Amino acid sequence: MPLENHLKEYRARLGVNQQEMGRLAGVSRQTISQIERGDYSPSVTLALKLAKLCSTTVEHLFVYKEDTDHETDA
Repeated sequence: MPLENHLKEYRARLGVNQQEMGRLAGVSRQTISQIERGDYSPSVTLALKLAKLCSTTVEHLFVYKEDTDHETDA
């Protein structure tokens, strides 16, 4: 998946578990877990909310990696 994140690291800095982060963000613990594992890409609204909770920017919390496995012919 091309979207990587640092949510687990930021959550650890805040000293909250997945359940508490979910409560603060208005989502389930399972959603936080899926985001951290890279199994779920959050909506723009949720990404902004999580970044604000972590006192960072969306760009620092989430990183888009281009898929380099599929090169196109020029």
